[in-house]
Amino acid sequence: MKTTLFSLIMMLFFGTSVFAQEQKTPDSGLGFGFQINQFQDDFAFGLNLTSPEILNGNAAIRLKANQSYFEHLLDGEYVWSGYQNLSLGFVGFGGKVGQGIRLYGEGGLVGIFPSEKFSSEKFRMSTYGTFGFEFFPTPAFNYFIELGVMTSRARADKIAGSPFFSNGFVASVGFRVNLKK
Repeated sequence: MKTTLFSLIMMLFFGTSVFAQEQKTPDSGLGFGFQINQFQDDFAFGLNLTSPEILNGNAAIRLKANQSYFEHLLDGEYVWSGYQNLSLGFVGFGGKVGQGIRLYGEGGLVGIFPSEKFSSEKFRMSTYGTFGFEFFPTPAFNYFIELGVMTSRARADKIAGSPFFSNGFVASVGFRVNLKK
């Protein structure tokens, strides 16, 4: 499984690099997209909205909404209980690798809305930080990969052992459509 995932990422990387040779700069208007995430051991998917670039094209503001699933035992069976999170972050663009790959860092606040099936909390505020790579096959479209951390320390206190959820290592992949400014 890991070998297959690594192969797919490498094909995406090299395939995007070939198409990106013609591209000069990404469109810097409003961006919107879709992502698949892993928050510690929790699977998630969601939507993202990125502001037009600010500070001479060096930064943006990003809003993300995710539907997440925490796997746990309930009445002797493993189940996935859904919960949501909403994040608002500042994105700083750190430079380009070649013409079609842009590096960035992102950090901000995240609000977590746990399920009553596994947590007695209704809401938890936290922070997150990621580093990412955007691959631009065209100025109006990009794929991205993000790796980072979420510092929620959220616990599933209704589950034996009170395991952490939505805490620790974060990985995201997805795409964005970027509208012209």
